[in-house]
Amino acid sequence: MVNGKADKATKTMTGWKEYERSKAREHRGKHVGGAGKPDYTRGKTRGEVKHRKSPLTKPEVQKAARRGITEIENLGGYTKPALEYAQRNDIKLFHRGRLVA
Repeated sequence: MVNGKADKATKTMTGWKEYERSKAREHRGKHVGGAGKPDYTRGKTRGEVKHRKSPLTKPEVQKAARRGITEIENLGGYTKPALEYAQRNDIKLFHRGRLVA
């Protein structure tokens, strides 16, 4: 700790932007980002990354699907209706790097 601030070596949680970039790399995609754009692309696959602790709900998954998103990674997981919707509509859901639906 320097001047009351934690240095980068002791920082345990990354910011949302760095989380997006790291997940784009993990999914072997190119980080795009920006308002109205997918967070990463890999060929025709468009992915969205959510850096939040609360579970993603069905309406949020539906909204992403309408934008053409086919993969979603969320730090906080998903609600049961969101998982069921994703399975019916061929959307891949990832939680902490693992495929859950």
